Amino acid sequence: MGKRRTVLAGMLLAVATAVSGAAPAVADPASAADPASLRAAARGTGVRIGTAVDMTALADDAAYRAAVAREFDSVTAENVMKWEAVEPERGRYDWAAADRLVDFARANGQVVRGHTLVWHNQNPAWLTEDAFTPAELRKILRDHIRAQVRHFKGRVYQWDVVNEAFNDDGTLRDTIWLRALGPGYIADAFRWAHEADPKAKLYLNDYNNEGINAKSDAYYALTKQLRAQGVPVHGYGIQGHLALQYGIPDTVLPNVRRFDALGVQTAFTEVDVRMQLPADQIKVQAQAQGFTSLLQACLLARHCVSYTVWGFTDRYSWVPDVFEGEGSATPFDEQLQPKPAYHALRNTFLLARR
Repeated sequence: MGKRRTVLAGMLLAVATAVSGAAPAVADPASAADPASLRAAARGTGVRIGTAVDMTALADDAAYRAAVAREFDSVTAENVMKWEAVEPERGRYDWAAADRLVDFARANGQVVRGHTLVWHNQNPAWLTEDAFTPAELRKILRDHIRAQVRHFKGRVYQWDVVNEAFNDDGTLRDTIWLRALGPGYIADAFRWAHEADPKAKLYLNDYNNEGINAKSDAYYALTKQLRAQGVPVHGYGIQGHLALQYGIPDTVLPNVRRFDALGVQTAFTEVDVRMQLPADQIKVQAQAQGFTSLLQACLLARHCVSYTVWGFTDRYSWVPDVFEGEGSATPFDEQLQPKPAYHALRNTFLLARR
């Protein structure tokens, strides 16, 4: 899939202002039926457009389900592939909900990002409340990674293998894995995942790493070190949880391009742009610029392959439950109507195809 990397930065940057005033080849019925969709606009740019999916909404909300199929060619499980969901008891796996997402994606010509294998959050109680020796924890981690990746072998094209491993100051996050196994757990996790599915692309993933800062510097150094050691790190995931009150990072493109130079893929994996409520026209305009600034960086980087929003509608957004007084963080409103951010994203893709 050829990427239009020669697109002019000035052309792309004009989109936000105007609006404010790799996987198996499969049938693409949803976007073919609606040429005005995001996924139709993205075709030919080399960047997949994705969303995190709420499985309860997918089952119960027909309008939501139709929009997921129509607008996106990549899907990520918002929660149902996390450890607490798939292994609620040690050795007893429950992939039913995740399998339903994979089946939905296959039926709609979509690919699946796996999220996530190793994280300090949303782990089952049996893992965090019981006392295990380092040897036991190493075996538990290895068994979990192997079991999950093997189960989805050939059906998940990218995995967030290690999620949020660093603090914002660039030091490794204090987790049960770091305490028990040392920093080598990261390399081991990638090796085990690669053994389980040699064709899947394996990612590091984090937030507050959009621009060049202490955290992204730490990931750059780690990626360079691991690849020099032959560890199968294939990608660097930038979550992209932005907030208007903190501004939009201005070093996103050089950050992404330095990972290009290391020979790894990049992806924007969890993009949303929240604001302090209530929303107004200035905030909505700034939000559209926030969404497109990350997409522009992706389209201008040689090896950026996907751009995923962390939920596409305010109807099911995680933001109001976590950030008091904030919200309106997605490209669609609660009635599933597109906002200026949606049109900005679509027009940016269209410019990249010219």
